[in-house]
Amino acid sequence: MRIPAAIRASQRSPLLQVVKSAAATIAAWLIAGWVFPAQLPVFAAIAALLVVQPSVNQSLSKALERSIGVIAGVVIAVALGLLFGSPTWIVLLAIVVAMLVAWVFRASPGTGNQVAISTMLVLALGSSSPEYAFARIVETLIGVAIGIVVNALIVPPVLVAPALRDVSLLGRELAASLDRLAVALPEPQTPAQLQELMLEVRLLRPMKDAADASIAAGEESLTLNPRRSTHRAELREMRELLERLSPIVTQTIGMTRAYFDHYDDTIGEEPAVVAIAEQLRRAGHDVRLAVQVAEASPEPETLTSTIPALTAPLVLRPPSSQHWILIGSLMEDLRRIRGELLDED
Repeated sequence: MRIPAAIRASQRSPLLQVVKSAAATIAAWLIAGWVFPAQLPVFAAIAALLVVQPSVNQSLSKALERSIGVIAGVVIAVALGLLFGSPTWIVLLAIVVAMLVAWVFRASPGTGNQVAISTMLVLALGSSSPEYAFARIVETLIGVAIGIVVNALIVPPVLVAPALRDVSLLGRELAASLDRLAVALPEPQTPAQLQELMLEVRLLRPMKDAADASIAAGEESLTLNPRRSTHRAELREMRELLERLSPIVTQTIGMTRAYFDHYDDTIGEEPAVVAIAEQLRRAGHDVRLAVQVAEASPEPETLTSTIPALTAPLVLRPPSSQHWILIGSLMEDLRRIRGELLDED
């Protein structure tokens, strides 16, 4: 029987993250147990476990969520305990009150759940006295602090490599799409070949979205990260490269769509088509070159020289009347691609 996707991740978390979570939980249990020897340090262990997140910034957000939730939950538990004593039904009442309080203050789902859980734990596991409540708050803050320190000092995560990988994949596929269109333009195409051309170029949009998400995750991982100074420039360069490639993705998809919509077997006879195909090959070369520069690759690919291929703008004779819409559309998109690659306004 297959495990449902709802309870199984697409990939494992890094083993280092598991080790850090375990280390933070053990340290919080030992330290809080030493500070408050009369009680099991459950609050500290839970706080440390939850605070160790994939980035330091997320750890601080989770720490704030956990701390506010525990403080509010403990206060609610103490207030209800002082008002109604300790009958068994007080736990159910406390959970309802905690959820209503979180709703009134528009707390996030995580904070609201934490308020209810903390209220329940205080009433179910301990006492409703102010001394007990204060000890649980301090215990939670100990766990939160340990979780942040462990995540920040023990190899804090830096998600630069996935961003570089996804931007590189996008650039190479974009160059390949330009090359495929250059090959198709002068030659007669079957309906199956035209469909394949469109299917392949449509892959560029999800690849661009994946690269954008990876860069955003990388930028988030560097927020408040002690290692951010050595990686910030890399992510900035990748963001700039993606901003250059994104319009070219749009233009390439548009050119392929125009060719698909206006195709006939005589298009390859237009003198302008051969020249446009050559410019597309040059644009593909320059896209690969831009990606290699961003990767700081010491040796360019065999088919890619280190000299940009796009030079002077292409000048064409007027096409025949039945093809002028397609040729004009291709020329306008090619002009925009050239402007992006050569940083022209």
